[in-house]
Amino acid sequence: MHDFEILLDVIKSYNEEEIERIKKAYSFASEAHKNQVRQSGEPYIIHPINVCINLAKFHADGATLVAGMLHDVVEDTKYTIEDIENEFGSEVAKLVLGVTKINDIHFSSLDEARDANIRRIITSLNDDVRIIIIKLCDRLHNMRTLKFKESFKQQRSALETLSIFVPLAYFIGAFRLKCELEDICLSYLKPEIYEDLLKKQQRIKREYSHCIEITSKKISEMLDSNSIKYEMRSKLINIYNVYKKIKRGYKINEIHDLVNIKVIVETRDECYRVLGLVHKLFKPMNYKFKDYIATPKTNMYRSLHTTVFGPLEKLIQIQIKTKDMDNINTYGLASYWNQYRGMGSKKMQEELLRNYQFMSTITDLNETIKNDKAFIEKIKNEIFSNNIYVYTANGDIVELPNNSTPIDFAYKIHTNIGNHLSKCFVNGDEVSLDYKLKNKDRIIVIVKDSSHPYKKWLNIVTTSLAKRKIKEYFKSKE
Repeated sequence: MHDFEILLDVIKSYNEEEIERIKKAYSFASEAHKNQVRQSGEPYIIHPINVCINLAKFHADGATLVAGMLHDVVEDTKYTIEDIENEFGSEVAKLVLGVTKINDIHFSSLDEARDANIRRIITSLNDDVRIIIIKLCDRLHNMRTLKFKESFKQQRSALETLSIFVPLAYFIGAFRLKCELEDICLSYLKPEIYEDLLKKQQRIKREYSHCIEITSKKISEMLDSNSIKYEMRSKLINIYNVYKKIKRGYKINEIHDLVNIKVIVETRDECYRVLGLVHKLFKPMNYKFKDYIATPKTNMYRSLHTTVFGPLEKLIQIQIKTKDMDNINTYGLASYWNQYRGMGSKKMQEELLRNYQFMSTITDLNETIKNDKAFIEKIKNEIFSNNIYVYTANGDIVELPNNSTPIDFAYKIHTNIGNHLSKCFVNGDEVSLDYKLKNKDRIIVIVKDSSHPYKKWLNIVTTSLAKRKIKEYFKSKE
């Protein structure tokens, strides 16, 4: 089947009314790219079609699909953004402009141009998250066809993808796309390790097949006998995650979530009921239980995770969630296209700005750092690094960079709390204000009207936000 026919079939499955508009965009893009070929030798139009297929799997709205089809037209052909607007309207034109690279002639080097364009991609989250989703789907197809590039370009693309696009996919919750990008990157950056782990993954699949079969059958019988409606499927951990765990010192047989079984039910209450029933069937490893429903991850991932001693002496992770949770866990913010037909993109943007903690950091860094390279480094260090997750007194999760202090925490909560911070208690014990917070710390801060920042705090804090607020305090006192 031709790629365009595949695209139309996917779109018809959820939004048939957009078919004519997609056909028009395809005709326009085909004409624009008619004399262009990719390094694979294929007609260039194959690329935008496949970007659209990736978008359609997210159930993207019509404007996003059209923009995906046209995303390279302004950058690579004679047509202008005005041409796009005249033919397809201002909404599509805005999305296409958002994914179009700034022309290299504005910069003294290719590195400068790349930094500026990466900054543009990251900060487009403030304007319209659909731009990021188009770029992620664009990057995914480019990575799938990376074998046609020269070796040094493969390495550069893989490194850039792993440091920028994988974290972006994680933070907007596009888990499936993130995992595929990670595995492709590893295959180019560490090909021998990748091939070795791929063989081990295939072996694990064979070794676990009977265990999964027995476990699934027992859980199915239990749910049926309790009249609980459910869906169930199993999944292997992706290769890059195995690689990360081995780097941290784990042996393959010590990784408790090599295989997971997802149990998808209808309500939140049923999730907890199923958890109890699963623990009647299989003994749990208590320290491996996670309740991401009561305390979702900062990218809004929600599920119950329990690792149990399964059949045939195998450990197996059971994940219990509702259909809505599963949709968000798989597609992230893009799942709102499916939940809110016609209003999906608006809901996505509202949700992003309201609930996703990393957004305030991006906004703050964009406002305070002028140099593109410095901005990207700060983004990597403060958002895309191995962050820590700490708890407020009320149990809310706060995301912070490594080496953050109680002062960073206080300013993350509110400027006035930072400016009047007096004492801090971590896990019940008083600590100094230069204490380095650790993952899962529970923090209580004490504020006093008479307390105020000290200039030495500037050498203690880690986050740009805290440094800026402290400087603003002293400037206000001049």
